Formats: sequence, C-alpha cells, structure tokens
Amino acid sequence: MEDIAQFQKRLAEVGYIADKPLAATLLLTERLGRPLLLEGEAGVGKTEVAKALARANGHPLIRLQCYEGLDVNAAVYEWNYQRQLLSIQMGQLEGRSEETEDHLFSEQFLLSRPLLQAIRSPERAVLLVDEIDRADEEFEAYLLEVLSDFQISVPELGTLKAVHIPRVVLTSNATRELSDALRRRCLYHYLEFPDFGKELRILQAHLPGMSERLAGQMVAFVQRLRALDLRKKPGVAETLDWAAALAGLEVDRLEVETVAETLGCLLKTREDQASVPREVLQRLAGEAGE
Repeated sequence: MEDIAQFQKRLAEVGYIADKPLAATLLLTERLGRPLLLEGEAGVGKTEVAKALARANGHPLIRLQCYEGLDVNAAVYEWNYQRQLLSIQMGQLEGRSEETEDHLFSEQFLLSRPLLQAIRSPERAVLLVDEIDRADEEFEAYLLEVLSDFQISVPELGTLKAVHIPRVVLTSNATRELSDALRRRCLYHYLEFPDFGKELRILQAHLPGMSERLAGQMVAFVQRLRALDLRKKPGVAETLDWAAALAGLEVDRLEVETVAETLGCLLKTREDQASVPREVLQRLAGEAGE
C-alpha cells in the first residue's frame, strides 16, 4: 500500500510539492473516501491542491466556483429550454402531435452542471468546490445531501446515483463560518503560505532553468514582502508569475530597479504598492540578496 513518502513523490512527479502533513491528509481522504476541506488565506494554493490530485490520479477535474446566489440551475442541472422549444416547433411543422412532457424532460434536453457532471462522470473525477464560503447557507445545506449520498434527484428523471464516487476538495477563505455539519463530513487541513524551502522547490519545479541563486533571492524577497502589513499578500501564483516575468526579461540577479519595474506581478492593489516605497524595496532586495 502506498505510503506518505510515495504519495509525495507521485504529487511531485506532476509538479506539486506537498509537505508531509498535507500529503498525509490527502492520502487519508483517498483511503477513507471523505471530502477534504481546505482553508487558508487567498493565494496559498488551495485550488492547486485539487488540480494536482487530479493530475496525480489521472482523473478529470470538475470545478464548481461558488458565489453568492449560486443556485441549483448553475450548480446541478437545468433544462435546455431553447432546444425544447425548437423540438416543439419542429414537431408542429412536421405535423406530429404535440411533444409529450416525458419527451421534453428527457435526457436529451438535460444540461448537466458541475455537481451532476461529477456524479455521472464515466470515470472517477476530482470535484473541486471552490470557495464554498461564498455560497449561501441554503446551498451549503443542499451540498451536504449530495456529499452524504452522492446522488441527485431530478424530479422528471428520478434519482441519479454516482457511477464512481468522486474525490471532493472544498476550499474556503473563511469569509463566513461554515456549518458544523459540513465540517463533520470532511477531513480538514489548513494550508499556510509555504516556507522558504518549500516555495523554492515549487519555483524550481515550475522553472527548472532558473539559476538557484536568483530563485533563492526571489523567494527570500517574496517571503519578506509577505511579512509586511499588506491588504493582499502575494500568493504562490504571484511568485510564479514574477519568476516567469524575470525569466522573460533575462534577469540573472535581483536588483531594486528590476523589482520596482515588475512589482505589479506581486502587489495587486494601489494601496499595497504605495505602502512599499522604493527604500523599502531596496532594503528587502538587499536582504534577499545576502
């Protein structure tokens, strides 16, 4: 049976660097068949965990992006009303009798949305329910039913059961408190910003051609930047964007001019950019280069 180290290696082979606690939790979710609830600040890489899990297992990734007002039509299924209307019109032109309700509300006119797609996927899928904390409590309650039985009721068609139980990853930025019922159904992991060593390995995995010296300086700079009082701290994705930008500019060492010119890769609000004046950039760049 695969152990934690072997699972870490399998994740690394698809470009994801997982520390031991996260790898252990992911392995447990696979063995127990339980959903995983991931919390952490925006930008720590929660979504990437689900993507990596899909790549490591060779499964399709099905993503449900949550937002306020998310309803069943967008998350589960809806009827293709345009096709239904067209079918009625064609039937009238061809002199056929009126379309029956059974015909109009059949599989032919059913549009599957992410939850139903995951339930009916012909192969096991990874279902990412992204930012569940942005959805209303009513939708969260509905999701509980799906995660309990992995089946969905469509009144016109009956109960549709999962062909393969999907692996489920839920992410939350903690914009609202999730219910105890949801937490009870999930395993839990809080994802922190990576430490220097882990972020360096992530960067090197994505840009293997970058010099170790420059990669180290960049990660050290970003780590120091995150320690400042910022409205939005740069995430791992921002680090990788910045690295790609510097590689494109053929930069071989970190200098304050280059940092200032490319700061938009890391800081995404006017307030944050204004809160890091040139002298601070110079200090951080100097410390990162030591």
